[in-house]
Amino acid sequence: MTCLLCGQHLKNNLTFSSLLLLKKEESLLCSVCFLNFEKIGEEHCPNCYKIGVSTSCQECQLWCKEGIDVGHEAIFTYNEAMKDYFSRYKFDGDYLLRKIFASLLRERLKKYKEFQFLIIPLSSERFSKRGFNQVEGLIEATGLSYHDFLEKNDERASSSKNRSERLATKLPFFIKAGVTIPKKILLIDDIYTTGATVNRVKRLLENAGAEEVRTFSLVR
Repeated sequence: MTCLLCGQHLKNNLTFSSLLLLKKEESLLCSVCFLNFEKIGEEHCPNCYKIGVSTSCQECQLWCKEGIDVGHEAIFTYNEAMKDYFSRYKFDGDYLLRKIFASLLRERLKKYKEFQFLIIPLSSERFSKRGFNQVEGLIEATGLSYHDFLEKNDERASSSKNRSERLATKLPFFIKAGVTIPKKILLIDDIYTTGATVNRVKRLLENAGAEEVRTFSLVR
């Protein structure tokens, strides 16, 4: 076997900690590549997992003023290794890379067993260009079930907008007709940047009848 990221032949040289994290997926990455990813440590915003702060960050305070109680969790920071990963996975279309974090995601999501998982969708135009939904790929790799009753209108990618532009844009997401909204929902995305996507969809779901909506992403 070779490492999915660097192509080097895999040897039994993983550290004990990385073995615990990767479990059955330890054969997908070499220890060097895995350890390039930076997990979010103890010090982070308790609401959105932003690193470097220990109390509610300025972004979460702004969301609170807009009537949104942020309840987010993430695993990794968006460092250079993660930026390269998503460049290959999302934009180069290396779909096999969806499996890299499957065991870690599955383990972290176990505590949300009372919640129904819901993924952030792509617009039909972006799905057609990419050929897959990267969030759906990540969750499918875990073997966990999820819902897809959201849809998204075609628009400019949110990754190309700043926070003000995202907030000024009419919410492009909507709930499919005839859907029964679960009482507890975990809304899952790949990357949390400003929170404009998941927090606005969170409010949409709450207005539609959900009693509790929490949000989750692989990366913050």
